[in-house]
Amino acid sequence: MIVNNFVLGIAALLLSTAGLAADRIPVIASFSILGDLVSVVGGDRVAVSTLVGPDQDAHVFEPRPAGVKLVAQAKLFVVNGLGFEGWLDRLTRSADFKGVTVVASRGIQSRQMADEDHPSKLSSDPHAWQDPRNVIDYVRNIASALGEIDPAGAAYYQENSQHYVEALKLLDAWAAGQYATIPVAKRKLITSHDAFAYHAARYDIAFLAPQGVSTESEPSAKEMAKFIRQIKHEKIKAVFMENMSNPRLLEQLAKGADVIPSGKLYSDALSTADGPAPTYLKMMHYNVEQILSGLKQN
Repeated sequence: MIVNNFVLGIAALLLSTAGLAADRIPVIASFSILGDLVSVVGGDRVAVSTLVGPDQDAHVFEPRPAGVKLVAQAKLFVVNGLGFEGWLDRLTRSADFKGVTVVASRGIQSRQMADEDHPSKLSSDPHAWQDPRNVIDYVRNIASALGEIDPAGAAYYQENSQHYVEALKLLDAWAAGQYATIPVAKRKLITSHDAFAYHAARYDIAFLAPQGVSTESEPSAKEMAKFIRQIKHEKIKAVFMENMSNPRLLEQLAKGADVIPSGKLYSDALSTADGPAPTYLKMMHYNVEQILSGLKQN
């Protein structure tokens, strides 16, 4: 399969030895998905650290002294933006950060959703990486920022980012083709929190979630009962937990609706290196295959 070939070969392709710096540039990424993108674009010219690691929840992250020290030492801080890192300003102040901050989502047209604290207001959905087309902007913004702090490596970063853009385009085309095999009326599934709106819009899938965009809030008993009735009425069988969420909520939902959870999806964090989603490309490929398997049960 073409996407698998790109996943397996991307590291060897991008880590060219041309123009490598003697000392790697210290870069910090706010969470694991961004850390992977920075590693791909930066190659051997950068040393990447990640604040919120694999299988960890950035929504409830609390910076520790070690993280503050990493930020203080970095020359570039790569963040998602769109309100994803609510702790960002506090952290950079604590670290007295003197480097450059780049918002990887810059230029992306964000989706709007009801604000959890103020339901009558709208806020940006931060999970833009769930549409591979948005990640094209992510990697280009990262390459541009790296080129600014390391002009000698600018061409290297641009070349790496362009190779990765081609892999993202192939991934997107493959995913669209896979989902096209499922009738639109059957493209409905349940996830544990509302992190897949960009994926849903790109591939015409209805993602329903008992939890809002942040994993800090949970639905009331009344809301859960209403949700269970909806699942039964629409006969939805595809129910997924997420790697960085507490499984209790979805287990309760599945029991009430008399359905068996279909598996696990990776939303806001990668897996560990020995898991099925240690990189962004592998994460998306894995998620699509899991979702397809679940949708076929509907």
